Amino acid sequence: MTSIALRSAVVVRRLLCLLVPILMLAFTLTGGAAIAQEYDHYVAGDLAAPTPDPVSGGLLLLGGGDRDEAAMRWFFAKAGHGHIVILRASYAGEIGEEFYRQRGGIASAETFVIKSRAASTDTVLLDRLAKADGIFIAGGDQSNYVRFWKGTPVAQALDAHVAAGKPLGGTSAGLAMLGERLYGAMDGGSLASPEALRDPFGPANTIEADFLHLALLRGIVTDTHFKERDRLGRLFAFLAKAQVGRSGAPMLGLGVDESAGLAVEADGTARIHATAPNGGAWLVEGAKLSKLKPGGPLSVTGVRVTGIGPDSVLHLPSGKVDRPSFVRDYAVEKGKLVGAK
Repeated sequence: MTSIALRSAVVVRRLLCLLVPILMLAFTLTGGAAIAQEYDHYVAGDLAAPTPDPVSGGLLLLGGGDRDEAAMRWFFAKAGHGHIVILRASYAGEIGEEFYRQRGGIASAETFVIKSRAASTDTVLLDRLAKADGIFIAGGDQSNYVRFWKGTPVAQALDAHVAAGKPLGGTSAGLAMLGERLYGAMDGGSLASPEALRDPFGPANTIEADFLHLALLRGIVTDTHFKERDRLGRLFAFLAKAQVGRSGAPMLGLGVDESAGLAVEADGTARIHATAPNGGAWLVEGAKLSKLKPGGPLSVTGVRVTGIGPDSVLHLPSGKVDRPSFVRDYAVEKGKLVGAK
């Protein structure tokens, strides 16, 4: 090796010795350069401010439309008017701005827009979830939530948050994923009632299990935008497939209208908050939809559906309803919902 080449090699080695510690420090501070780019992070408010009031448990189950003011006040009070962490997989920080600046009454609203499964091991994200006074899961595509969070520390953090007596809310896709079993929309579509009833056990009805483990929603499948998108038939199909191979008591289906939300206290008592006079929720008993023979269109009689209105009280996870707005028995003949009596 020539003296010039030797000197060049020495310079390169010295540069590497200087750069490697700097790169390692940057990697540590960001939680890993690759992971740091796997989510967008937005903050409204003061993350260091103390939480003003005591925090208590509860679930806010929103059907996916406009958020009722009283329901949001209830949720913020459950979070001690402190720090709300919002999770989603699309859009940006708009919902955090709405919570902090438009609705107000909280110390901060912090939004994480998750871009991949890799983000679910990020130490910054997990630390913020652990410290959150309340967690709210926004709408979007629930298949992304399944792909990004199922079986990850994020799912564990959500379970731990609720188990610790802190409030959790979800709207649209953020509600659809909270039950013991859920429709994951894993084929990229959104199953409509006619298609679901024609082939309830088919591949388009993508039911997921072992995602979250919330005691108040044990044995329950949730659905959203319910009345507005005519989703009663598909909830029948969800229940039929969700109960395949499952032991224990029959499952329940809980559909929430777009114009409504259920505020669930820690003891399981739930009441409707609605932005429209006829907004409510629907409870479907799964007994007649269990142990059905797979294959072909759905045919079943006597499926009990109970309406939950402004004067009703729902008890979870039992499904008992005080003062229901209606009680109906539905039938399905060869894949067609034929009405109620």
